[in-house]
Amino acid sequence: MLTLHTKLPASAGPGVAEPVAQLVLPYELREKCRLRAVLSTGEEVGVFTVRGTVLRDGDLLTGEDRNVVVRVVAAREPTYKVTCADAHTLLRCAFHLGNRHTQAQVGDGFLRIRADAVLKDMLAGLGAVVVAEDAAFEPESGAYGGGHGHGHDSHGGHPLAPIPLRQKIHRPGDSAS
Repeated sequence: MLTLHTKLPASAGPGVAEPVAQLVLPYELREKCRLRAVLSTGEEVGVFTVRGTVLRDGDLLTGEDRNVVVRVVAAREPTYKVTCADAHTLLRCAFHLGNRHTQAQVGDGFLRIRADAVLKDMLAGLGAVVVAEDAAFEPESGAYGGGHGHGHDSHGGHPLAPIPLRQKIHRPGDSAS
């Protein structure tokens, strides 16, 4: 079985093999650090990533020999697209979703969340239009999640770097140093 554990820059240049297959996964599985999956070619693979790594649509993965490169593809899954008549109402919806620690994708004039009937009713009560759709789900990584680093060559092909460093959290009353 092929083992994938190293993330390559999405814009990997010369010397990097072209992707030979796609690894199509819903967001729930792209969050896991250990999983067994099946490539678009039908080949079974083991994926071993650093804890906390989230695989994003378009990421490239490889194994020890780096001869085989696989492209990660976000699977279409049941979601709700949330739109509002104005920015204020959309912001209120985002606030209430965040208050419930709900993962959300932020788009230009919309939010996308996993399908959840209770959240749908709450959002409709806030004045949102909530439409069910099958879509690729790419939620925000969170303020302290370290991001996913698309387009940065600083990783040099190291095993799924970077690991976020501790960040100082600013609190009211802290001195401005």
